[in-house]
Amino acid sequence: MSRKPNFLYIMVDQQRADWLGCYGHPVVKTPNIDAIAVEGTRFDEFHVATPVCMPNRASLMTGRMPSVHGLRYNGCLLSERANTFVDVLRAGGYATATIGKSHLQPFTDFEAEKQGEELNGPIAEAWKPDQGDYGREEPERYLGGDHFDFPTPYYGFDHVDMVTGHGDRAGGHYRQWFKKKHPNWLNLIDPDNQLPHRFTCPQAYRTPIPEDSYPSAYIRDNAKSYLKSRKGIEQPFFAFVSFADPHHPFNPPGKYWDMYDPDEFVLPTRFEDCRMPPPPLMDARKTFEAGLGQKTPQTSFMTTDREVREAMALTAGMITMIDDAVGEIIQTLKDMGQYENTVIVFNADHGDYMGDFNMLLKGAWALRSINRVPLIWSDPASRQGRSTPALASTIDISATILDRAGLDPYFGMQGISFMACVEGARKHRDSLLIEYNDGLTRMGFDRPARVRTIVTADWQLSVYNGQDWGELYDLKNDPKQTTNLWDSRDHMDTKSKLFEILTSQLIAQMDESPRASRMA
Repeated sequence: MSRKPNFLYIMVDQQRADWLGCYGHPVVKTPNIDAIAVEGTRFDEFHVATPVCMPNRASLMTGRMPSVHGLRYNGCLLSERANTFVDVLRAGGYATATIGKSHLQPFTDFEAEKQGEELNGPIAEAWKPDQGDYGREEPERYLGGDHFDFPTPYYGFDHVDMVTGHGDRAGGHYRQWFKKKHPNWLNLIDPDNQLPHRFTCPQAYRTPIPEDSYPSAYIRDNAKSYLKSRKGIEQPFFAFVSFADPHHPFNPPGKYWDMYDPDEFVLPTRFEDCRMPPPPLMDARKTFEAGLGQKTPQTSFMTTDREVREAMALTAGMITMIDDAVGEIIQTLKDMGQYENTVIVFNADHGDYMGDFNMLLKGAWALRSINRVPLIWSDPASRQGRSTPALASTIDISATILDRAGLDPYFGMQGISFMACVEGARKHRDSLLIEYNDGLTRMGFDRPARVRTIVTADWQLSVYNGQDWGELYDLKNDPKQTTNLWDSRDHMDTKSKLFEILTSQLIAQMDESPRASRMA
């Protein structure tokens, strides 16, 4: 194949690996995503760099861990000084486009909750202010009636169709389009006008917005338009199509609302299945029993079996809507004659507890359900279906795409290309590091949580900074993580070896860039 390949990268928001048909889910219907797996490589042990939207997306873009690229938790930003693999593609001759959710900069105008002691000295922060424009995802940029002319390149992207936020009240270019399409748009997003329903799950909301006006449909249609615009053009492209669902609130539109019955779903584990509940789970239990609800709409919480099943049914509706959109996008790719030269990647930015021990959403408790996500790579060089147990991380994606494009990565990239796994290898990393840094104090912690997790083929070790407890799980014999072996005398050697691996990984977390310019 003489031409450089195109790339169609499809990302979803907050979807654990086992919520696709090709990953074994018994209920959720995802025939179009499954079809990508039939002709591609499905990674069964793919993990995020961190199970939080913004920092993991920045890790995807840079090939670097949050502690290195600097966007450590939601509400921070990725410096415009940072190079991304998309910058490399663009410099290497690619047309680049992002359609949908980016979230490399804050997309709300809410002030962050202050943490720790407030200092009043003449200098407030350890870093001098970065003079870049970091308001391009904020709501005020999209208040006008005309389409916001997005300054580019944006982290390497020349074409930007921005969707900010989640659910039927998303913002960005989507909101500007929505206002023009629906003169009664304020009524459509008024919470008092939601359609009647019997669901009681928190954040279950039956939107009156028509299916074709919902954000997933907007992203679908703009992705199709972009692919059509590439017809007959020899220049290769990288198209990042990023859906804001199935992230909560639970509000699939139209037929997707009642496509699934809550009674079809079974909780993976219930609270009573956890033999030694850790402090975050106990805090969630106490909050649930006291009827206190969520600290914020983004805070993970515990609820009843019935309400978990309702959340599952509505999430399944959002996933199937995305799957239908994926089918249309790939058909457009075929119609434009680009399919045979396009690498298709499907991935999620992080997972969701989605019923584990009666929990929903995500948080500092380091379960596989929030750290393990789907990664499917379908390559025109070999449309051959296979699965691999190889351990791989979000930071590896950038290096792999550049490898496939025949372009060298920049100095300081931590990711390692997994192209060998795409070609049949079954091993990539011996272990991988997952970081979690919270910006708020919650889930029973006495300070914003700092968690470091080591995953191997057989084990998971999680260490919580400043806490007198931790977690050790035998993933082969206890994949649902019901029994914490942290204090088990029979597993002290294993724990010690994993601590050595963790220490080695943490030592490596230094920014190697830039190189020294001369001998000292």
